[in-house]
Amino acid sequence: MTRPGVTLGGMSPSLEALPVVVENDQIRADGRAQPAFREDLRRIPSVRNSISVAALYVQTAVLLGAAVVTPGWWRLLVWPIVFLLMGRTHAQFASLMHEAAHRLLLKKKSANDWVGRWLLGYPSFTTTEGYRRVHMAHHREEFGPEEPDIPLYANYPVPHASLRRKLWRDATGRTGYKLLRQQLRGLRNPDLSARHVQYKIWTVQALMLAACIAAGVWWLYPLFWLLPYLTVWRVINRLRSIAEHGGMSASKDRRVTTHSVRQHHFARFYLVPYNIGWHLAHHVDSGVPFRNLPRYHEALRAAGYVDDTIEYADYPSLWRAVQRAD
Repeated sequence: MTRPGVTLGGMSPSLEALPVVVENDQIRADGRAQPAFREDLRRIPSVRNSISVAALYVQTAVLLGAAVVTPGWWRLLVWPIVFLLMGRTHAQFASLMHEAAHRLLLKKKSANDWVGRWLLGYPSFTTTEGYRRVHMAHHREEFGPEEPDIPLYANYPVPHASLRRKLWRDATGRTGYKLLRQQLRGLRNPDLSARHVQYKIWTVQALMLAACIAAGVWWLYPLFWLLPYLTVWRVINRLRSIAEHGGMSASKDRRVTTHSVRQHHFARFYLVPYNIGWHLAHHVDSGVPFRNLPRYHEALRAAGYVDDTIEYADYPSLWRAVQRAD
């Protein structure tokens, strides 16, 4: 059902234009993995993923520590770099939380959910359970009636000026501030369980601020945690969302609902950490852990499910394609 003011499919390939799949011992005609290959792909590397979570915390501490110890005029050079990298840090927290929401981070469900909530979700202003509910609706039917992110995906390609305005609102914190105000209203939610989750999120934020105050660096939390979340992360999130589903439309064939973009080192470092950029493979089988998505994508290419006719050479080429003349 079409929503008022929403146009979908402006960038979707037609079914007739899609590459022909040659089924083989790894990939079926619909892109799903053959049983033996699927079983291999779906193995969860709990130890390696635990190391990734720990390394993310170490990295965050190093960045914040660099902001604290940088002396005098050196701050003019170091602080902007730390600020931008803290935006990337929020992208990393969100990506690993996404993995936990799919219950693919750790094999043990209780451990997966605890880490997803307390170490990844709450520090980054997210309720993992709430995210899981809406995100699973997204996977059940992209662009369906329960799709939570239609505003991020609809009406592409857009005029240059429209995209610039969106990104400017993100970069200046207006989008983030609006979303944060909506989240704060959750503290008065009549649903007691939803209200308690918000209490947990804001308790974690308060503890982070209290730790900064106790260390004599109160400014560290608002300047290098909250502000990058409200600005840099919002820009990253929009650019990534466009690259995932911008201008696509509902279909049983995931190549019509989801973009495929060739992955390069800088994008993987800054924009799409933890292999989240292999998004088409993720939507063909959302039960494949992030470490195995590159291998799955290569198998999809080998079978002809993906080729250069539907895969963008890089992210800038996709972002150019989503814009049209004013």
